[in-house]
Amino acid sequence: MNLVLNNPKAQIIEEAQVIQSERKNFIEANTLQVDLEHLKNECIVPVFSKDNESTISHYEFIKYTEDVITNVLSQHIQLEEEIRVSHMVKGRVPSAIGKLAKDLSELEKTLYYERMAFVIEIPQISQVINGNRLNLAIGGVRAYNQENLYGKKSIEKFKVFIGFQNTVCLNLCISTDGLAESIRISSVGELKSKILELINGYDRKKHLDNLQELESYWINQDQFAFLIGKMKMYQYLSKEERKDLFPLSITDSQITSIVKDYYSDVFFCSTKGTINLWKLYNIFTEANKTSYIDNNLERNVSAYEFIQYLAKYVKNGESNFFYNNINMTKTDN
Repeated sequence: MNLVLNNPKAQIIEEAQVIQSERKNFIEANTLQVDLEHLKNECIVPVFSKDNESTISHYEFIKYTEDVITNVLSQHIQLEEEIRVSHMVKGRVPSAIGKLAKDLSELEKTLYYERMAFVIEIPQISQVINGNRLNLAIGGVRAYNQENLYGKKSIEKFKVFIGFQNTVCLNLCISTDGLAESIRISSVGELKSKILELINGYDRKKHLDNLQELESYWINQDQFAFLIGKMKMYQYLSKEERKDLFPLSITDSQITSIVKDYYSDVFFCSTKGTINLWKLYNIFTEANKTSYIDNNLERNVSAYEFIQYLAKYVKNGESNFFYNNINMTKTDN
């Protein structure tokens, strides 16, 4: 994928009425928003305790990703980043041992965040779908809870994605080839190489074409209700019963959120009981914002694959016994 900005094919902007909204968060759960300076200057860097070797910090991860993006695109490209963290780990300097917590000065406190997710939005590369402007977005996740920090320095794990971000709601639109969910590296050079490999392997045109096509497929209220019922039942099926079904990755509370947004979401609710798959996809990804940082990206991709599965059912008439009562139709709109 060539993402050079002076290539006219890299900047896709359709002439359409674009829906505007207030800025939201790309993930909710139990996260806090922080900035790069906070991660750089106010957070300690965890180490592997057996040899005191440093991990790659959250700050470094974000900066290395930015370096790759600017090298691939342009040194002058505008990058808009958002960083969310969770699971704060507090500590104190040795001289503060024995002090009451209320008596600690700021200089005696230490902290870092076990989990961090970030999105770097690239507004110069965008497309409008169903009145929603989608900007190219690249980001990643680091979760120290997935590292063995009690041992010696070992292979470190990262997650990186490239896809699009819906500016109406900041929902992430990530396809299967846009996520590297298990990058394992032992050096900074390897990390940069893996990020570049993901960017180059991402089929942007195919992804956008698939998203655009979702506008053409609709389900009615009865079909939606049937689908929701089957999704709730899926969680209680045995492994044997699940093996031939599409693997859903969604919680019961998220299913409830999907139902609520079907009726009340400002931008993606149903129209007179019917809803197209683009809107359905967005209420799925909106519900996914309640997922914890360490499994958010995988569930986002799962939502994309599931909606694509439904679209494929329409196009090819494919089904299995689990969804065989969903009879969706394609429109020419």
